[in-house]
Amino acid sequence: SGGFHTIQRVYGCDLLSDGSVRGSWRYGYDGRDFISFELGSENFVTGDDAAEITRRRWEDENEAERQENYLKHVCPEGLRKYVGYGRKELERKVAPDVHVSG
Repeated sequence: SGGFHTIQRVYGCDLLSDGSVRGSWRYGYDGRDFISFELGSENFVTGDDAAEITRRRWEDENEAERQENYLKHVCPEGLRKYVGYGRKELERKVAPDVHVSG
């Protein structure tokens, strides 16, 4: 219908202590769950009937393979890189410097 609409995409990955990776993509539309993908599931989960159209199209276009590749390889590589950038700061053993004014 008319007016404004909102789409939201949330995605990411976790590096687990055993070396494995967990990840997901989640899309929302107008504040409701629309479609999601979990690493390892090989398929999409839809939030409503309207998302079925998107699911079918993405399955025809092999979108699950692209998302699986991103979550399994690209995302963890980026996460390792950025954690490495911040490692010096993360491992710093200095007491916090706090100031109170009022």
